[in-house]
Amino acid sequence: MSYLLWFAAGLLSSLLLLAAPRAFAQQMVSVSGEEVNLRKGPGKQYSADWLLGRGYPLEVIGRRGDWLEVRDFENDRGWIYRPLTGGTPYHIVKVKIANLRSRPTTRSRILAKLDYGEVLRTLERKSGWVKVRREGGLRGWVARRLLWGW
Repeated sequence: MSYLLWFAAGLLSSLLLLAAPRAFAQQMVSVSGEEVNLRKGPGKQYSADWLLGRGYPLEVIGRRGDWLEVRDFENDRGWIYRPLTGGTPYHIVKVKIANLRSRPTTRSRILAKLDYGEVLRTLERKSGWVKVRREGGLRGWVARRLLWGW
């Protein structure tokens, strides 16, 4: 009987190790500081490739200590200091122009045009649509397929 328990424990441990990278790949964070460096490696000694603003959404793909390896909507990768991130959901416009609408339908009034790379605070999700708030306070709905984030 102890052999079966040992075998089951070993199998469970192996499965958890194999699943770990997938768990990171599904985790999203957003930049919580005004301006935060995205670095080449997990430490301040590594050069900064990009400067990211508040709310910028990132997908976590790895971790080393207090540093997160992340990727953005353009598949650029880098490292960010975990305390400078948060769990507030944001989206980013991944198409050249997206319509911000009054309701979650293509027949509703267009409130504004959103540009590629614009960061939006996520407020609600509804069947293929996301309600967002633009910097400055304007709220509306955008088709989910035009955005990246969570």
